[in-house]
Amino acid sequence: MIALVTDSMSQLPPTLRTRYDVRIVPMTVVIDGIPLREGIDISTEEFYERLAAGAAITTVAPAPGEVLVEYQAAAERGATQVVSIHSGAAWAATIDSVYKAAPMSPIPVEVVDTGLVSFRVSCCVWSAGEALADGGDLATTVAAAKRTATNVGNVFVVGALDLVHANGGTDRRAPGRDGTAIQAWEHGEMLQVGTVYDVDATLDVMTNYVARRAAGLPQRVGVGDAGSTDLAEAFAARLRALPCVTELVHYRIGPSVGGQTGPDTVGACFFPI
Repeated sequence: MIALVTDSMSQLPPTLRTRYDVRIVPMTVVIDGIPLREGIDISTEEFYERLAAGAAITTVAPAPGEVLVEYQAAAERGATQVVSIHSGAAWAATIDSVYKAAPMSPIPVEVVDTGLVSFRVSCCVWSAGEALADGGDLATTVAAAKRTATNVGNVFVVGALDLVHANGGTDRRAPGRDGTAIQAWEHGEMLQVGTVYDVDATLDVMTNYVARRAAGLPQRVGVGDAGSTDLAEAFAARLRALPCVTELVHYRIGPSVGGQTGPDTVGACFFPI
């Protein structure tokens, strides 16, 4: 039996975690000097309350021993191999701990360094889980995760709450207002793919971006938010209406990522089936 392992910075939602029985190594979020394990010692809601109150936030990668605990637990539950899928070294030191823990595991570990961060890593886990569900072996599962790492797209807006609050009858294109950027990662670079002044334009630009990048291929999609739930739900509804979207899940942007993006981000990650 092959077990999947990732870390909490992947933002893997409970729906996918349960479906594929994924083990998650918790990141540590230090809030005003107090270390708290993401998803264990502090909830996402509690984190944003602390962030809004002005707390100082830093994130610490798990130690090799913390990664090893999950490999051992997988073995105890009957796994004979592990596929361990994580963020790239440019984003977190987790992958270093994974490489140190893997040789100490009681069962063989195949490490997948996605080179990505946040839910794009979960997309790789999602793809690997589907490969396993279809009866795939180790090579097939690893290949699925790596293929998705090269094909996953995303689009997002930071400042979503400002757009929601400003969504009234005034002309937000007035001189002196720069608008809000819609951004995306493409080929390892951050690009600005649009500038918007209201909610409707935000939904239009982000939905059209997903449709264009999908190029007619069926897609699995994750929509995430850091508090702008209404906007995220409206975005999800737009995406579900696209013929290319075969499955969509919602996830909350948790402490290890939300501490960097802030409390008002909405976005989507998507990959071809």
